[in-house]
Amino acid sequence: MNTVVVYDIVSNKRRAKLLRFLKELGVRSQKSVFECRLDSSEIREIRNYCRQNLDLQEDAVRIYRICRGCMDKALIQGQGLIFSQLNWEVI
Repeated sequence: MNTVVVYDIVSNKRRAKLLRFLKELGVRSQKSVFECRLDSSEIREIRNYCRQNLDLQEDAVRIYRICRGCMDKALIQGQGLIFSQLNWEVI
């Protein structure tokens, strides 16, 4: 399912590690936003990573699952990719 992961991480070191982790799962569309196509196990993987590697008293990660109907209504102004333009396969 199309998924948006948004984060606000206080520590530069933790932020850099999360960035490297998320690059394996999706496309960085803005400075602290990733757009991904994830299944339930990949969502669990992100949640486990956050519990194990972040300070959840200081840091925040939000995961939004976006249905096809909502994606059809999405408005994008300016530069950037649209989910439908993302073309990758998991091998």
